[in-house]
Amino acid sequence: MDKVTLERIQKLHPFVRDEMKQIIKECDDALTGRAKIRITQGLRSFEEQEKLYAIGRITSGKKVTNAKAGQSIHNYGLAVDICLMIDGKTASWDTVKDWDNDKVADWYECVKIFARHGWDWGGNWKTFKDLPHFEKKNIPSKKGLIKTSWRAFIKMTRDKSGYVVL
Repeated sequence: MDKVTLERIQKLHPFVRDEMKQIIKECDDALTGRAKIRITQGLRSFEEQEKLYAIGRITSGKKVTNAKAGQSIHNYGLAVDICLMIDGKTASWDTVKDWDNDKVADWYECVKIFARHGWDWGGNWKTFKDLPHFEKKNIPSKKGLIKTSWRAFIKMTRDKSGYVVL
């Protein structure tokens, strides 16, 4: 696991940090060729979210998100975006390339691993597909299972570090 990915994991919600390390390890072990997984985005501040939301609306460019501040699971440290690092130096978002020649696209090897750990993939969304995006599906709490929802998270109490209390 590269330094950048490890730094981004350390900023995720404490509930998912160890699980994310395990997912990355499993992905890297499965990708026996030139590709390794990198987290390109983890926890995102409300301010960062507003800037992304403005793209294609207020600032120039193609829209990159439909989520305003507080409406992205990234804002709660429970989502990641990934890319594949080829030979440790080139980022790739190619979802069909089979860098390890095992007849399965490397990206989909990772999608399956995330799914086994209970993470939704943005590539399965009906509209506004987000291929690099994964978010934790359900989270156990003292009150039972919480379905990942910004509408629930935005109302929840936060700890001194700013993470929602689960």
